[in-house]
Amino acid sequence: MTLQQLRYLIAIANHGSISAAAHTLYVSQSSLSVAVRDIERETGVTIFERSNRGITLTRDGMELLGYARQVVEQADLMEERYSGRSERADRRLAITSQHYAFVVEAFLEMVEQYEGDGYNFSLRETRTSEVIEDVRDFRSDLGVLYLSTFNESVIGHALEDANLSFTQLFCAQPHVFVSEHHPLASRAEVTVEELADYPRYAFEQGTNNSFFYAEEPLAELPHDKCISVSDRGTLSNLLAHHNGYTVSTGVLSSEMYTGIASVPLATKEIMRVGYIVHNERQLSELAEHYLEKLSLFVEGYQIGLAGL
Repeated sequence: MTLQQLRYLIAIANHGSISAAAHTLYVSQSSLSVAVRDIERETGVTIFERSNRGITLTRDGMELLGYARQVVEQADLMEERYSGRSERADRRLAITSQHYAFVVEAFLEMVEQYEGDGYNFSLRETRTSEVIEDVRDFRSDLGVLYLSTFNESVIGHALEDANLSFTQLFCAQPHVFVSEHHPLASRAEVTVEELADYPRYAFEQGTNNSFFYAEEPLAELPHDKCISVSDRGTLSNLLAHHNGYTVSTGVLSSEMYTGIASVPLATKEIMRVGYIVHNERQLSELAEHYLEKLSLFVEGYQIGLAGL
C-alpha cells in the first residue's frame, strides 16, 4: 500500500462517504474505490461496511485507520522537517511539558535570542500522557515532567515502553499554593489533614486520568471537592480569588506572584522534575542550547526553593 492510498482511506473515513471524499480531493470516486479494494486485498481486512445509508468503518477498519493516521502523520512530519532544508528549517525546536513556569521562561529566552532570524519553535503545555507521546513519536525534541516515589513505577514503565530516558533537573518538596487571604496562607507548614475541607485544583488528564499521571503530588489522597483545568492562567485565577489549593514544586510562576502564597506541605514525598528524550534521537544543537537555558533557570529556582 502507498501513502496516497492511506490518505484516501483517511479522507473517506473523515467524510463518511466516497463521493464526499472524492469531491474534496478532486479525484474520481473510482480511484478511491480502487484504493480501498487494494488495501483490503493486501491486508485481508474488510475496512468499510456498505449499506443504502452509506459506509461505516468495521472494527478491523477502525484499527487499521488508527495505524494509517500514524503513518501519514509521521510522513508529514518528516516531509516538513527535511524537504527544502535551509538555515531556517534547521532552527526547529519543539518542547512538550507539564505545566511549569521555568519551561516557558527558558523557551521565551530562546525566542528572544533568535528574534531577528528565521525559526520554527513550538511549546505545548499539556497532559502527562501527551508529553510522553509527543517525544515517543518525534513530535517534540524533549519533554518535561516529574517523577515521585508514588508514580515512578507506572511512569517509568511508560517511558521504558516508549524508548525514552529521564534526566533529573532538580528535586523539590511539594508545596501548597493558596490565596494570600486563605486561612492557611500564613502557616509555616501545612498538613494533608488540614487541606481536607478545601477544594483541590488539578490539571485535567483526559482519558489517562489516573492518580499516577496527575501533575500534582498526593493526588491519590481523598478529596471531596475537585476542580480540573487545562491551563495555568485559569488555575492562577482560581487560586487568587477562591479558597481552594493546588500542590506543586513551590515555585510561583510570573502570573502567580500577586495574591498567591506558597506553603510547604508536610510530606515525605519528593518531586523529581526532569526532561525526557528519545533514546534513538540525537538532540539538535538548538535543543542542547535550550537545555542549557533550562538548567540556568533551574539553578535560580533551586536557590529560591532553598529560601522558602
